[in-house]
Amino acid sequence: MGLLDAILGRSKPVRPDLDQLFAVPSAALTLQAATGFTPTGLGSVCFAGVEGGGFARLQEDVRELLDADTERGGIPVEFSRDAYGYTWLLASHAADDTAGLVNDLHAVNTLLQDGGFGPHLLCSLIGFRDPQAAEGRSLALVYLYKRGTFYPFAPLPGGAKKRDNQLELQVRGALGDDLRVEKDLSRWFPVWGAPGL
Repeated sequence: MGLLDAILGRSKPVRPDLDQLFAVPSAALTLQAATGFTPTGLGSVCFAGVEGGGFARLQEDVRELLDADTERGGIPVEFSRDAYGYTWLLASHAADDTAGLVNDLHAVNTLLQDGGFGPHLLCSLIGFRDPQAAEGRSLALVYLYKRGTFYPFAPLPGGAKKRDNQLELQVRGALGDDLRVEKDLSRWFPVWGAPGL
């Protein structure tokens, strides 16, 4: 960061620490003990799509890497586009294999970052459900790639695009020692309809 950046109030962007994702399996145990939410085995990575052969090849490399175990019963990854034009990769594992899911999400983020597409990565999320709730309450731990932090996202059941802010704050309190939780609540963006949620 130069003198002009300091004078104008610009800061150097935080370098993403993808290894933060490896804290999720132990955080999932804490989350279950504190709230009853259990992992679903679903997780996704969101990135801005790029036109061109290099990105298309990298996307195929990601698919080949994550689909390598489909012959042994693994579930193939799914790619989709949302209403805003962002690409989502959905990875699926057994609900009790949070570590395997996190490994896959980490691999996708690393491949995109190492391929020069790091600036296009937006977030990764890991899905959770409350098995005791009849209405199917869901929760996601969202990893903000550019911030290197997590935040909880808890949509209310019914599809009304409303959040359970009380649950989100409860999760923040419960996981403060396990994960690097985003302190700026204005960065707790809603991810309505995200694959894996």
